[in-house]
Amino acid sequence: MFRSICFLAVFAMCCVVFRAASAQEYKVQKIDTAAPADAVSPEIAATLKSSGFKLVKGESRTVCEVWTCQEWPIAADAKTGNDVINPLTPGQLIGVIRYPRKATDFRDHEIPSGVYTLRYGQQPVDGAHVGTSPTRDFLVVSPAAKDSAAAVLDYKALVAAGKETSGTSHPAILSLQRPGDSQEPLAVRENAEKEWTIVRFTGKAKAGGAVKDLALEAVLVGVAKE
Repeated sequence: MFRSICFLAVFAMCCVVFRAASAQEYKVQKIDTAAPADAVSPEIAATLKSSGFKLVKGESRTVCEVWTCQEWPIAADAKTGNDVINPLTPGQLIGVIRYPRKATDFRDHEIPSGVYTLRYGQQPVDGAHVGTSPTRDFLVVSPAAKDSAAAVLDYKALVAAGKETSGTSHPAILSLQRPGDSQEPLAVRENAEKEWTIVRFTGKAKAGGAVKDLALEAVLVGVAKE
């Protein structure tokens, strides 16, 4: 009798743990609606795809929604290296993201609910960012209400725009990581060691007259382990 009670107790605890773990799972889903027209400038809206994707936690809680640009221009002299993995131009527009509720960026700064632009950036080599990420690539998160032009921003303007989101001396950012094993155009993976949820999404990179797929993998949930 005692053994039966112990077994049932252990079984019940395992079920609770399993349900809790399952509730933390993330999935990525396509969405067929365009970015909110009342929150994005007409100039930026004209660059975006008419559909996007969303990251969902558990059964139905939307973490964020993302719409990428129809094309990402690639400069003829674009270079990548050991710690720079994407042939993009710092300051160029990558897309738009909407948070239905407050979130946090890669530096654990709060991001209020709302709509933001995503622009490509590179961490400066100044000794202050050593160890925060294995790559220097990231996305700057800026309020869409204050970032209305589609043109490339210079470094100073890019940092200032990101600071509008974080409210600190550091711009709000999402880290970009090296592609994982998936070849799917849209996928989600976990880095259990760092507690990161990474979403892979694919866009069209245009270099001269050639257009090819370019996959980006962004840490949409998780912070730097410093």
